Amino acid sequence: MTKAQMLDDLLSKGNGYLTSDAANKAGVSNRYFSDYVQERGLLRAAHGIYYSQDTWKDDLYILSLRWPKAILSNDTSLELHGLTERESDAIHVTVPLHYNGTALRNEGITVHASVHYDLGISEAKTFYGNTVRAYDPERTICDIVKARKKTDLQVFQYALREYVKRPEKRLGKLMDYAMEMRIDAEMRKYMEVLI
Repeated sequence: MTKAQMLDDLLSKGNGYLTSDAANKAGVSNRYFSDYVQERGLLRAAHGIYYSQDTWKDDLYILSLRWPKAILSNDTSLELHGLTERESDAIHVTVPLHYNGTALRNEGITVHASVHYDLGISEAKTFYGNTVRAYDPERTICDIVKARKKTDLQVFQYALREYVKRPEKRLGKLMDYAMEMRIDAEMRKYMEVLI
């Protein structure tokens, strides 16, 4: 397999996206990669991240490639899991407690830092079919209950109602997360009303 074929394969497997990091790991030099990008007419999404002209630009996927520690959360996670009717005006991510989120904030991204960063990390599909790291529905519900005073009441109520309606809801996991995040009393109160 030639280097060009290898990069074509990576581009195909990447759903139209290709990173210099993936190319380097495959043994392709930066010089060859640069020539390939120019020859194929790939568009630059960010430093070291390119996509083909026939691929939709997916901001959530690009964000996940640029900042692997940033987990899509809060309003953005509600959208990914179909737990809101509204489109968020900002992308929300959660990072570890002492992570420097300045670069993210400079991009207009709402950054939350959490002691419970690792709790509930899963994968979700973006609206363009790319896989990103996001909190699972249970963690997302816990986050909005924890931030209930800052969350729009209609968004809050809709998310809880939609979650409870789902046959695949995991109430045991929801309560485990709530206990870990020390919001189990509030969560129990909301769940008792809705179930």
